[in-house]
Amino acid sequence: MARNGRYRVPFKRRRKGLTNYYKRKKMILSGKPRLIVRKSNKHVIVQVATAKIQGDEIITSASSIELEKKFGWKGATRNTPVAYLVGLLAGLKALKRGVKEAILDIGLHRPIRGAIVFAAAKGALDAGLKIPIGEEVLPEEERIRGEHIANYAKILLEEDLEKYNKQFSRYLSRGWDPTLLPKYFEEVKSKILELKSELSHPSN
Repeated sequence: MARNGRYRVPFKRRRKGLTNYYKRKKMILSGKPRLIVRKSNKHVIVQVATAKIQGDEIITSASSIELEKKFGWKGATRNTPVAYLVGLLAGLKALKRGVKEAILDIGLHRPIRGAIVFAAAKGALDAGLKIPIGEEVLPEEERIRGEHIANYAKILLEEDLEKYNKQFSRYLSRGWDPTLLPKYFEEVKSKILELKSELSHPSN
């Protein structure tokens, strides 16, 4: 290890590649809440947070686990349709808590056009949350609805039944036909959008 008097050991989270402190500082200085989008190996998590001296204060959050438990989602929990729905749910929750705008925080995820993190941002935008983001990075409507997944399922169903059963075992074991994913997507989206009525009649 270098022993030069000018050498400074990077913060632990920076050494582990978990946090980009330069980007984080710029977002904090904006003074606006952050829409934090993260992916684990199995799930998508979206949080709305503000920075405090003692650390982030989470205003609200949503995850693909919540989609399963409360809204009847039975498919994969880490893809584009799921990310959109989680973002939509988080956006509606944020509005209910009085948050009207936020800046997108994708952490160390690469900003690839149409990526899952941008699908979540699109969901929050459609909920009514104001987020400064270019339309060109958002996924197309067909991908958001899962039409690419449904089309792939149809191909496998015709050409490779064994691979179809393996690839979509989660859907099939829970009684969902993966070729109908856009239909299921719209059904779950409608359930989430029912929360909008609560925004017009906030609880005391």
